[in-house]
Amino acid sequence: MQGYRSPGALQRFVSIHSAIRNSFSVPARRRNALAIRYHRMEAFDAWKSAADIA
Repeated sequence: MQGYRSPGALQRFVSIHSAIRNSFSVPARRRNALAIRYHRMEAFDAWKSAADIA
């Protein structure tokens, strides 16, 4: 709970973080750096379109 003033604030952060972590987290098993970079670029594009940034 370090850095959070209330359990509610921590819960909000954890719920949002766990929802988007799966998009940006790439299993490192048998993946080369190029595949990981490509997956991360796809995740950022999906995030931008979902957030209406682009």
